Amino acid sequence: MYRFPLVSRSGRIRRLVAEHRDSDISRVELLNLPGGAECFELAAKFCYGINFEITSTNVAQLCCVSDYLEMTDDFSKDNLGSRAEEYLDCIVCKNLEMCVEVLQQCENLIPLADELKIVTRCIEAIASKTCAEQIASSFSRLEYSSSGRLHMSRQAKCDGDWWIEDISVLRIDMYQRVITAMKCRGVRPESIGASLVNYAEKELTKKSSLWNQSNQNKVDSNSTLHEKLVVETIVSLLPVEKLVVPVNFLFGLLRSAVMLDCAISSRLDLERRIGSQLDLSTLDDILIPSFKHSGDTLFDVDTVHRLLVNFCQQEDSDDDLEDGSLFESDSPHSPSQSSLVKVSKLVDNYLAEIAPDANLKLSKFLVIAETLPAHARTVHDGLYRAIDIYLKAHQGLSDLDKKKLCKLIDFQKLTQEAGAHAAQNERLPLQSIVQVLYFEQLKLRNSLSTPNGDDDIKPMHASWRISSGALSAAMSPRDNYASLRRENRELKLELARLRMRLNDLEREHVCMKRDMAKSGSRKFMSSFSKKISKLSIFGQQSSSRGTSSPSRNSHRTDSKVIERTCASTE
Repeated sequence: MYRFPLVSRSGRIRRLVAEHRDSDISRVELLNLPGGAECFELAAKFCYGINFEITSTNVAQLCCVSDYLEMTDDFSKDNLGSRAEEYLDCIVCKNLEMCVEVLQQCENLIPLADELKIVTRCIEAIASKTCAEQIASSFSRLEYSSSGRLHMSRQAKCDGDWWIEDISVLRIDMYQRVITAMKCRGVRPESIGASLVNYAEKELTKKSSLWNQSNQNKVDSNSTLHEKLVVETIVSLLPVEKLVVPVNFLFGLLRSAVMLDCAISSRLDLERRIGSQLDLSTLDDILIPSFKHSGDTLFDVDTVHRLLVNFCQQEDSDDDLEDGSLFESDSPHSPSQSSLVKVSKLVDNYLAEIAPDANLKLSKFLVIAETLPAHARTVHDGLYRAIDIYLKAHQGLSDLDKKKLCKLIDFQKLTQEAGAHAAQNERLPLQSIVQVLYFEQLKLRNSLSTPNGDDDIKPMHASWRISSGALSAAMSPRDNYASLRRENRELKLELARLRMRLNDLEREHVCMKRDMAKSGSRKFMSSFSKKISKLSIFGQQSSSRGTSSPSRNSHRTDSKVIERTCASTE
């Protein structure tokens, strides 16, 4: 009689007992029973009429064990299977927290829970619930502005994202399926991003020993594999939209991916995402430690180089997509140019930070400095500072290597302070110092030739920068050399004119002294009157003849007439 309740409600037990009807069996072996002894105990209590409560913590086990034991309505009305299914559909799927609890219980019931669609129903319920909550929250945030327009209130911005903390307790495989379902339902990318950040912070900060190099050999390999799986999964779940997750979070994922040796596809995806918003990064973000520990550099320079390449490619693609953007990108007020300027300052600070590293090769330093286009740096003070630090830390460089470094600097773009420092910097090659002095001389010449104020200096300075081919990226080296020679000739001619003028003044001064010594004051006045008359004669000739100049013969005749006139007066 003790077997009758089990046999009457369980199809599997009834079949096992029927197979051994001839022998009096007292033991039935149930292999691979889902949920183990605890679940069988609940099923037995149900068969024997012992009351117990179906909850979100045991409904998944009851569904699985009832399916295993074949406790369906075909063998008994209102059997355990139908009771558990009714509770799952009517109670659990109406409540998000209960769905999360059921998914936690299903983690140990795979694959049977999947076959019974317990997991699918709970995931769809969570996605539907969050989407509905988000829509309701959006309507509640609508309000009228002072101008009478509807807009979203910034207060209570995250009211519809209360579920983020609830689903963060799920295992990574369950969490991945939930987020994927939410994306299909149309949950906001910002909410998806916030959930990913929250989940990563919880899962990746638990194993802080991974960052401790002294305990690296003692780290459990299982935990390392778990973190690797978490990083790769979160990267695959990142929304395609920009700015939905902070850029420092992406850098944190990238550091973890490098440290855990994640899949190449995950690392490349992160580098592409970071490159598209590199202008929002800080120096601390791009200072990625090197985890090779094989006498390499302190920082991962190769990864930063790939980030810069992605940034430049992103800029190029944006320019190609927009008509007329090529003209706008040259403007200092365009968004692309402003992002280039920000990244150039970031790169210069990065170069200055890694320059003291004794293991940093010149080729790696050069490839980082040369990645950005020439128009990205409006001022070259930061680049000059980084190169000066590198020269100070690597004093064994050859003259050829020093010249390669200094070719990166546009000495026209140095400020007055940086130019003065470079002119006295003994670490620079002599050719670079000459260039600095040359451009400083040109700046001085331009400032002296435009005494009317800053408004006149700026156009001449700009025109000089365009006409000067010394370090222009738009001209070939041959054109640059020809332009330099032409400017040198002009300077020499100007200097020769000044010397001739100075000689004339000195000669006149000597003549005046000699005349004063011979004839006294009267003779001096006579000489002075000669000069005045000479000037007046030239004035009359120029006014009478227009633009034509007097001949040498007329000049001599006029001089004789003047001398005779002066003699007769004496």
